[in-house]
Amino acid sequence: MDIRFNQAEARYDGRIVLHPLTLSLTERRIGIIGLNGSGKTTFARMINGLVSPTSGSVTVNGLDTVKDLDRSRAQTGFIFQNPQNQIILPLLKDDIALGLKAQKLSKTEVDQAVTAILARFGIGHLADRRAHELSGGELQLAAFASVLVSGPQILIMDEPTNQLDLKNRNLVERTIDELSEDVIVISHDLPLVAGLDRLLLFHEGRIAADGRPEEVIARYREIAG
Repeated sequence: MDIRFNQAEARYDGRIVLHPLTLSLTERRIGIIGLNGSGKTTFARMINGLVSPTSGSVTVNGLDTVKDLDRSRAQTGFIFQNPQNQIILPLLKDDIALGLKAQKLSKTEVDQAVTAILARFGIGHLADRRAHELSGGELQLAAFASVLVSGPQILIMDEPTNQLDLKNRNLVERTIDELSEDVIVISHDLPLVAGLDRLLLFHEGRIAADGRPEEVIARYREIAG
């Protein structure tokens, strides 16, 4: 992972959501925490080009997220807070195949890739299921498969354990631990991010702490009061 913010700023309707920020992200497991509205989601969306900086720049593995939008976006996958909204087509296997459309593969190659990614996450038996038929944990695994089938090097997740019971939360945590891809996690689940390599704390559009999880979490508890 090589993500660089160079005086990158984000504004909405003239209001600064993220103040000019310069930093580099190179660790394999990075967490992002902060109160609601602190700028953490905007920061994450700037990494994969869902939000463009209003000034400054962001690069992902050497690719500018504005000038090289398509190529830089191919470096990252983004799983939103509600993964059910990401599964567009009725059947899971068809939705995963959709992610390969831009690669112009043959039907045989697509079928093989879909089978392989389902097997990787142990959900081959869900191939013909519909999103509304899946449990919360199964939905998250389906979202992992749907996003990672196209081969991004970096996976960004927004609240991956949100509204999950303990069993499914633990399943998602184990899955994240086992991923070969680099990972960025936005979460209020402090035990989830406590074991990551680096933690960023956002507050009022700025980074209030950056470093070892135990130190950053302690600072977050001070801010949260």
